[in-house]
This record gives sequence, structure tokens and C-alpha cells, in this order.
Amino acid sequence: MSSGAAPTRQSARRDIFLLLAARGVRGFGDGFAAIILPVYLSAIGYTTAQIGIVSSAALLGTALLTLGVGMVAPRYELRTMLLFGGILIVLTGLVFPAMDNIAFILAVAFIGTINPSSGDLGVLVPLEHASLSHEAADAERTRVFARYSLVGALAAAAGALAAALPEVLVHHGFAQIAALKAMFYLYALLGLIAALLYRRLPRDHAHVATPAKTALGQSRGIVYKLAALFSLDAFAGGFTVQSLLALWLFERFELSLAAASIFFFWSSLLAAFSFPVAAWVSKRIGLVNTMVFTHIPSSLCLIVVAFSPNLTLALALLLFRAALSQMDVPARSSYVMAMVTPPERTAAASVTAVPRTLASSISPTLAGFMLAGSFSGLPLVLSGALKIVYDIALLYSFRHLKPPEERLAKDAPITH
Repeated sequence: MSSGAAPTRQSARRDIFLLLAARGVRGFGDGFAAIILPVYLSAIGYTTAQIGIVSSAALLGTALLTLGVGMVAPRYELRTMLLFGGILIVLTGLVFPAMDNIAFILAVAFIGTINPSSGDLGVLVPLEHASLSHEAADAERTRVFARYSLVGALAAAAGALAAALPEVLVHHGFAQIAALKAMFYLYALLGLIAALLYRRLPRDHAHVATPAKTALGQSRGIVYKLAALFSLDAFAGGFTVQSLLALWLFERFELSLAAASIFFFWSSLLAAFSFPVAAWVSKRIGLVNTMVFTHIPSSLCLIVVAFSPNLTLALALLLFRAALSQMDVPARSSYVMAMVTPPERTAAASVTAVPRTLASSISPTLAGFMLAGSFSGLPLVLSGALKIVYDIALLYSFRHLKPPEERLAKDAPITH
């Protein structure tokens, strides 16, 4: 589908820059929040099973909030909805460290924006996707999404390093819980910065359309099928969200918080540099093939990690996995936006995001109980196996449905 009427090139570049900057700010906060979340909850007395339940509550709340935003978005500008998301980050960071009762912790996790996966989930993601698609032409769309993912992953890598700050503060005389709470206040500050960036977007950055124009129409069947497959992938990924993977490393190999922050920094860095590679690969083998053939090897790595006899091998395999496992992210985002008409993009982004987040909210609770079992690597095995099933199903279902740029390349005359 074509991008429709586009803004001027200069204004488009400015708006894309603001969106990428906000993505970077959010990514930095998500990068350390996903690591310190299990440490903070453990420090105030919660078990692995309870931490898994909190992670599920956070993901379930994100899904329902994203669904609500998708329903009301046609009546408001995207800028307004983005500002709402930024303010919600601020409130989450301020309220979360003020609670220690399990009921209040679950409520804040459910309503707030803490992301235990440190991935491309959250109420702001479909809004940013729709905004970027409005700015980018078909030929540039995948590259813009790769840049968006690159910025987010680099920021998350820096955030992972920042997760070591509580240990530095403890070394200088702070109490552990006070040091961890300080990180949530930093998270709130980052939300304020993101909101200020969104506020600089022009009021006409996103048109307010009628519900009839934003609802899914001719693309409904494709979007629902993609949403179902993405949900399977997200359910599988929920077994190894970053908070629970960190918890597994803490308990299985007694990894320290400082060492974990360094590991997740390099993991995020490898994922970040895989995004431009994914854009390059997708131009040569197609978006669907890029999603599938980079994903399967990473899933096999995850299965092997579960049986690793020592920390060195486990971390090496996880780093190799990190270099491959996120290459499908820009390809997936670009593919969804390409397969629908411009007026359907916000709805398509929400319809594919909400089931993914709902599905991913179920598995962390199951994983929390599995981590306490006799074979703590079981969540990793299930995650890898289910992801391979998803990849095979995606290839079978969509290998013949090409986005516009691939159809044009195929139909272009051969010149000598």
C-alpha cells in the first residue's frame, strides 16, 4: 500500500527525529527497569512465583491499556495519545517505589508502564509505529523501522549498564532498597523527558479520523491472521522476558547485579546492531524470510542454554541468540504497515500489538512456578520450541504475500 499524502521532507525528518529521540529515552528506562524489577521485588520479600505474577500483571495491563487506546485513538491526535503515554510513565515511576503490599504492587504493575520484557511492547509502540508510517515512503519504511529499533536497543543497552547503579550507591553507603527506589524515580524523570519530546510534535502530525476510516476494512483477514501468529510468538517469549531471564541467571549461576547489567548491555548492543543488518537482509530475501530464517537459529540457542553446565557457556549462547533473535522486529513492524491501507495503520498496529501483549502476559506466571521446580531451564525450552512452531507457521502462511516494494522489485524490467 502506498503511504498516502506525506508531509514535507523537512518536517518529516524533524518529526521522525523527535519520535526516535523519545524512543531512545523510553528504551533507556526500560533497559534498567526490567533488570532491577526482580531485584527490587526480591529485596522487599517476594518469591519467584510472585515475581512471575507481577510480570504477568504488567503485561496484561499493558495489553488492555493498548486496546483502550486503540479504541479511543480515532477521536484524538496521535500527539495527544503519545503525551498521555509519557505522563503515565512519570506516574508509574513515582508510585511504584511507594508501595510494598502485593495488592498495590500488582495494581501499579497492571495500570502502569513497567515493561518486564524490555522489548517492543507497550502502549506507546503502536502509536509510534503509526506515526512513523505516516512519515516514511514505502521504499524507506523498513529502514526507518530498523533505525527506530536500533535507537531503542542502543538506549536499552545503556539502560542495562545503568542497572548497576544501585550497587554503586550501596557501596557508597546507601541502603539497597533506597538505591533501587531511586532508579524508579529516574524512570519517572525519563517519562517526563519523553512527554516533552512528544509535545514538540505538530498538532497536525496525525490527522483525527472518523472511526469508520480507522477501523480495519479490506485488510482485516490478513491482520487477524498475523495477530494470531504474533500472539504465539509473544506467548513463547513471555517464558523468557528479561526480568525472568535475569532471575534465572541470578538463581541458577548466582550472577551478580553488576555482572547482569554488563551482560544485558552487550546483549542489547548486539540486538541493536542486528536491526540495520535486518533491513539490509530484507531487501535481498524479503521481509517474511528475514523474520523466519534469523529467528529459528536463535530459538535453537535458547533451548541449548537451558542445559548449559556453566555460566560462561550460557552467556555465550545467550549473546549469540541476542545477535539474531530481534532481527525480525523491524521486518515485522514494516510488514504489518505494508499490508494495510494508510487509514488502517493505527488499528492494525493496535490489533497486532494487543493480542501479543495479552499472550505474553500469561507465560511469565507459569515461568515463575517453573523456575522454582526441579528443572529451572524448562521455561527456556518451552520458549524456544514454541517460537520454532511460530516461525514455520508464519513462513507457510505468508511466504507468497509480498509488500509493495517487493512486488515492484519482482515486476521491474531487467536492465543490462
